[in-house]
Amino acid sequence: MNLLPRLTITAFLLLVPTAAIRADEITGEQLYKQHCVRCHGATGEGTKKAPAPLLGDKSVPQLATVIDHTMPEDDPDKLDATESKKVALYIADAFYSPAAQARIKPPRIELSRLTVKQYRNSIADIVASYRGSPKLDDRQGLRGQYFNSRGFDGNKRLIDRIDPDVQFDFRRHPPEADQELKQRFDPHQFSIRWEGSVLAPETGLYEFVVHTDHALRLWVNDNRTALIDAWVKSGSGTEFRGSVYLLAGRAYPIKLEFSKAKQGVDDSKKMSILPPKPASIALLWKRPHRVDEVIPARHLSPVNMPEVCVVEAPFPPDDRSLGWERGTAVTREWEAATTDGAIEAANYVISRLPELAGAADGAKDRDSKLKEFCRKFTERAFRRSLSDDEKRFYIDRQFEGAEPNMAVKRVVLLTLKSPRFLYPDSPGLSAEQAIAARLAIALWDSLPDTELLAAANAGKLSNPEELTRQATRMLANPRAQAKLREFLLTWLKVDQNPDLSKDAEKFPGFDPALAADLRTSLELFLDEMVSGPNADLRQLLLADDLYVNTRLANFYGITLPADTPVHTAKVFGLAIPLEVGFTKVAFEPERRAGVLTHPYILSALAYNAESSPIHRGVFTARGLLGVTIRPPQEAFTPLPAELHPNLTTRDRVTLQTKPMACAGCHTVMNPLGFALENFDAVGRYREKENSKPIDASGRYETRAGEVAQFASGRELAKFLATSPEVHAAFTERLFQHYAKQPVMAYGIDRPERLLKSFSENGYNIRRLVVDAAVIAALKPPN
Repeated sequence: MNLLPRLTITAFLLLVPTAAIRADEITGEQLYKQHCVRCHGATGEGTKKAPAPLLGDKSVPQLATVIDHTMPEDDPDKLDATESKKVALYIADAFYSPAAQARIKPPRIELSRLTVKQYRNSIADIVASYRGSPKLDDRQGLRGQYFNSRGFDGNKRLIDRIDPDVQFDFRRHPPEADQELKQRFDPHQFSIRWEGSVLAPETGLYEFVVHTDHALRLWVNDNRTALIDAWVKSGSGTEFRGSVYLLAGRAYPIKLEFSKAKQGVDDSKKMSILPPKPASIALLWKRPHRVDEVIPARHLSPVNMPEVCVVEAPFPPDDRSLGWERGTAVTREWEAATTDGAIEAANYVISRLPELAGAADGAKDRDSKLKEFCRKFTERAFRRSLSDDEKRFYIDRQFEGAEPNMAVKRVVLLTLKSPRFLYPDSPGLSAEQAIAARLAIALWDSLPDTELLAAANAGKLSNPEELTRQATRMLANPRAQAKLREFLLTWLKVDQNPDLSKDAEKFPGFDPALAADLRTSLELFLDEMVSGPNADLRQLLLADDLYVNTRLANFYGITLPADTPVHTAKVFGLAIPLEVGFTKVAFEPERRAGVLTHPYILSALAYNAESSPIHRGVFTARGLLGVTIRPPQEAFTPLPAELHPNLTTRDRVTLQTKPMACAGCHTVMNPLGFALENFDAVGRYREKENSKPIDASGRYETRAGEVAQFASGRELAKFLATSPEVHAAFTERLFQHYAKQPVMAYGIDRPERLLKSFSENGYNIRRLVVDAAVIAALKPPN
């Protein structure tokens, strides 16, 4: 801060005619005008000499310390500690702090269009409303039906069971069964059909893979056209692939058929002499940004779910410059994408119109049923009933003189291009309908369901207790669970799937498959932490459990309990990575705590061959504590380890960030990152580096002006778990993720009130989600 050099207090008082102002009566405003206004402007707006505005999130004690140590630049001693505190109090309250800025320019709730996720989910739910909605149960795996024939003759079905996954090696034997059934199976030819549903944990392009040496067909989210069809095989290939786009938190129908034939030998006498040919099959997938893995039981269900209408048209990415996805920009590219998406959805509807509308071709009542289908389609898209004028415009006029299928297509296109669909908070909704629309978009990124609409139409949602009950009910839906997981991964800065490639010579065994296992380990940990009724944020930072499989256990030196269930490979002759069963173990509880020391997070916040205290410190300061850290003014290239082979990573970072230009931010970041230096670039614990003992001591000056010190990653995690700054930052970011609006737009005191409720509820993350969604749904008037 460039502050105007001032006269001494004595000289200043001599210039005051009344000489009535004593030194202890000088206000912070007077001191600011005397010493600071020339460089920083009357309201901190900046000048040519110091163009950066005085805005930030430092607390008054932190501001006072900065002013006392560094301002005025030409003579920092001109202001004593008491005067520095007065200036800090004044500028924080007048214009510096976020609350002051909100008073000067109150944030508003912006009218927003659907984000890309909201667009796709909304169309999926409009179409889904015409289909049945069976409930998933606790069973995992696929229903497997085994037939003693090449085809699927019901009279020859010998086994009907649930298989947890599909990875079988039949070698020269028929499927496993009791002795009586085994004798009835013909080992030369048999067939199997697996069916049920596959649950998508994230949104993106999935690649399904089948390994087999016999005939197969695979359907995924399309019951009419196979994604993979190798029923009539040519060549000797044993790997078959097909891709499909899936939305997170939904279950999709899946069916796999396998047939082992006699392969050209028809003589039964010869068949009885010849040994059966081997047979094997495995069903895998490649999730977005992952590697091939056998689809695990937790992502499979024997319940047959209906198809989901998934719009795959490419969209430009939504703006994330403020830290959350916003639907504020309406560009030419976005406009074109919504047109492509509407056309794709319309074609999907027309191709399945008899099923969706219940109107068979040639039926006498077909036209009336199609009109009724269109009316419901438009009302569901608009989240309300249509007026008479709207019915004439959107429905009747489109059917005038048009072939029925074309009329339906026009209605779908007109509806999906309407602002009444694209803007979920558009005019025309009643107060209760608007609450329902905002609650659904917050929790599901989609439209209200039948129960929520019924509550809105009955005028119940203005009752806070009923609104909270609805939000709690909706949070139990898999779509809401997927969104909560998405938030936690965003909070941890790993939602974009960071590159975890490591130096193969330094870390042998750390390959893409192990990196994928680490990601699974983190996701299992997060899911467990927030799935129960006591989803305590503090436990995310304190728990000492880790989910591992045998591959992770071997790499990190973990001894698995003797009774650990292990899934062994059943596929003969196929070199494919298999997801071995994960189990929860206590992992170095005296050294680690929660997500901060999870090997996946530590690996993501590191370089290819070295740890990175800076990355880890920035994540802790900015991501967890909510400290504003500006990017460096110049490109930053770390000092190569080989240039200073005798220095530890801590020594090199200290050396490089010593200049004054770096000190401002690095005095905050570095000590936080240093506390994690006992963990190398792949998150393994170490006592020494370059034969020198690791110094993992660190410190942090809180906004209250206190200094917290810690000597390890575990001590840092304990500090963070109880830090009001972490709780406040988490609260605000969660609200932004769900409401997609700034929290202060709902009231200047809203952050404090939401944090107070979070604390009173035992830092329960699920309850915080409900509170955030309810606040967003009630939306105060601008």
